[in-house]
Amino acid sequence: MRKTTTLLLLSFLAIGNLIAQELDRKKLDSYFDLITENDRAMGSVTLRHEGNVIYQRAFGYADIEKGQSAALESKYRVGSISKTFTAVLIFKAIEEGKLSLDQPISSFFPEIKNAEKITISDLLNHRSGIFSFTSRPDYLSWSSDPKSRAALYEMMLEGNSIFEPGSKAEYSNSNYVLLTWILEDTYKKSYSDLLKEIIIQPLSLQNTYVGEAFAPDNKEVLSYKFLGEWQQENITDMSIPLGAGAIISTPEDLTVFIRALFSEKLISPVSLSQMTELKDNYGRGLFKYPFHEEYAYGHDGGIDGFRSSLSFFPELDLTYSLTLNAVNMDPNQISIAVLSAFFGKEYDLPSFSTPTLSEDELDAMVGVYAAAGFPLEITIKRQNLTLIAQASGQPEFPLEHIEGNTFVFRVANLSMEFHPEAEEMSFEQGGMKFTMKKK
Repeated sequence: MRKTTTLLLLSFLAIGNLIAQELDRKKLDSYFDLITENDRAMGSVTLRHEGNVIYQRAFGYADIEKGQSAALESKYRVGSISKTFTAVLIFKAIEEGKLSLDQPISSFFPEIKNAEKITISDLLNHRSGIFSFTSRPDYLSWSSDPKSRAALYEMMLEGNSIFEPGSKAEYSNSNYVLLTWILEDTYKKSYSDLLKEIIIQPLSLQNTYVGEAFAPDNKEVLSYKFLGEWQQENITDMSIPLGAGAIISTPEDLTVFIRALFSEKLISPVSLSQMTELKDNYGRGLFKYPFHEEYAYGHDGGIDGFRSSLSFFPELDLTYSLTLNAVNMDPNQISIAVLSAFFGKEYDLPSFSTPTLSEDELDAMVGVYAAAGFPLEITIKRQNLTLIAQASGQPEFPLEHIEGNTFVFRVANLSMEFHPEAEEMSFEQGGMKFTMKKK
């Protein structure tokens, strides 16, 4: 449900069926073997061209403790990819004359600040200014517990408005939870039933539904974080994300869904055009991923230890989906490898033979670091020969040793260089640089 780093798509020339037919499956299989053997990721991937599946692979485990391997039928929590499904349901309601894009939400939620100014369109493309309740500092302390509609709504009201509606775009999970309730109040049906009637049944999606309690007997997989070894992640209660992130699916089903969307089997061409219309780089339930000569529309997702990507290249009729239940690397690199294989571009098999430091050397870096102007403290601890970092109020994450005293966390594109003698750490992320002192 968290907004994750946008999928980085490799630039390439569109050269048609010949490339797809010559896809080097053996090399791709070797790629996934390597990242699995080196504890870098676990999950499933599907690549579909002109409606035909041309590559699929499940890798890693569905349940590590039970030694249960992932399979193509394994089902993953897809997080914010759910928002694309929710947007389709909203546009269906608009086509049926039940809602309109410019309709204020005040008739549904009069207590929300600026409700008379906020439209359904603003919710769809994150221009409402409504605080995202998943950004609360205490979110992880209660995300595994059931929450009522009244409780979630109260959190949104407490968060107030963070900017004037329509003035800019800022991602908020609250927007799509509100859209879920609008759908349910409009149709007098549950979100789950609407999803079945309007999307799942017409497309014969066998492995897609709104999640409830974790169901391993239904081939649902657990998610994991890497802290020197894989550890099971907490399980979010699905009463919380709703239409913002509660859908469970497989990469194969996801590719069927988004291809049907762009084939105008779910909504009209006018509605699809409105979904893909960008404002401040936000569509309505979709993002656009540009590169030199081609582009894709889609959405990424993240919830618990799950990460997912879904994209459709309309000029090429190419669909790509990746679902991960564990990741200890930049997931964009996986996407680049698969797309490179399709287009006949060179990509390297990864090498993970990184240097290590002794326990004493690592212990010299352990401590709590802070800096003026930096909003969080970062705690560093050691687990065996792995450094574990944790920012205030955030989940723990492992640091990968690169060289010397430099470590990285590729998932978030950050690096830390430690200076034990000076009791300092140089922190760098997204162009930000801070020298942090050990407390």
